[in-house]
Amino acid sequence: MPANNNDNYQPARAWFITVLLALFMLINFIDKVVIGLVAVPMMAELKLSPTEFGWIAGSFFWLFSASGVIGGFIANRVSAKWMLLVMAATWSIAQLPIILSSSIAMFVLSRVLLGIGEGPAAPVAYHACYKWFPDSKRALPASVVNQGAAIGVLMAGVLIPLITVHWGWRANFLVMAIAGGVWVLVWLVFGAEGRVVDDATTAGGASATTGSARRLPYRVLLSDPTVVGVLVMNFMAYWGLALTLTWFPAYLQKGLGFDGLTAGRLFAMLTLVNMVCSLGLSWWSQRLLARGVTARKGRAVLSSVALIVGSLMIVAVVLLPMPVVAKVILLSAGGGITGVMFSLAPAMVGAVSPDAQRGAMLAILNSIASVAGVLSPVITGSLIQSSSGDVASGYEHGFALSGALLAVGGLVGLMWVHPQRSVGRLARGLPLTPAVSPEGRGSTAGG
Repeated sequence: MPANNNDNYQPARAWFITVLLALFMLINFIDKVVIGLVAVPMMAELKLSPTEFGWIAGSFFWLFSASGVIGGFIANRVSAKWMLLVMAATWSIAQLPIILSSSIAMFVLSRVLLGIGEGPAAPVAYHACYKWFPDSKRALPASVVNQGAAIGVLMAGVLIPLITVHWGWRANFLVMAIAGGVWVLVWLVFGAEGRVVDDATTAGGASATTGSARRLPYRVLLSDPTVVGVLVMNFMAYWGLALTLTWFPAYLQKGLGFDGLTAGRLFAMLTLVNMVCSLGLSWWSQRLLARGVTARKGRAVLSSVALIVGSLMIVAVVLLPMPVVAKVILLSAGGGITGVMFSLAPAMVGAVSPDAQRGAMLAILNSIASVAGVLSPVITGSLIQSSSGDVASGYEHGFALSGALLAVGGLVGLMWVHPQRSVGRLARGLPLTPAVSPEGRGSTAGG
């Protein structure tokens, strides 16, 4: 029989691994955001238009989705420890074309290779984290892993402009190559695989559909209303994230008139707000579940309302006259509130997915959302390029579009996402089949 939720739960060891996974995500997101923070000097040196730069930035996501899905299915059968190590090593290698070449084609190659290596990163990191915690305790550690990404963006906002001023914009990619290599060595020594398996209950008290030996056809899982709703919500949130990472630093400089160092510090402030909001809302969600509140209210409604409130803040920047400082504050707060989606979305999908299929389901969630990473930079770049005279308005039209999409995502969540209902529906038709654990050992329910 699979172990009970708490049999293999080791809190101290679990939180140590969580910190290492947060560092993994820290490096992951600096890799993502560096291109946006060097946008102005890079565009000036290479004489790129906003649309051309949007294509280069978006190339990161060309194979990101496919890589994420493939990696997720591999994660169902291969140890997360070794997957994470290979991915981080790939990130370091992917920086070399930009460090060693001035060719735009090589820049694109670098970003595509980086996207392939980072495609499965977030879902596999969450999957690895979930192996150390029972479902009722996953929201906060998942948020800590997610905050590794936020801290990475915070550090990037402070350090990348300084590195650029002193050593040029290409030096940032050398620093990231070294950072990735150091993490690989640390993980090789201290990384480990969790052994917590869900087979009793899920958040909100519903009967579990999970268990390492239980499987469902993916067409059944992917047609579940909760899963579909979370996919839509996560896509909308990722659109805003991709927009922020690619264009917000340039908006601060070209749209609002800040210098590079100030823009970097403001970008770091945005990230700090995001961290506080996301951690606070994730903590609140976990507290609600611990008090017996249903996952519908404690996760689905909370994240839906966060998307709607965030969208109103972002759209207000375009619709209402306000000083520059107010624009920065509203965009920061709006982005910060919606960032909770990146903690609660995998928790909701993970709770309704069988353990043996959770890695793939989280990868599908991330990969579908990352399609927004391809579209958002290019469409926003087109809006910027088509703005007549007023450069700031082009950026703000891009923010308004993002705000509208966030509102749609929030409404979809309120209508479709019912985790307990999905758990019960899936449990009624869930077959018991032999499954292969991530360590390669077969298991059979009841055996």
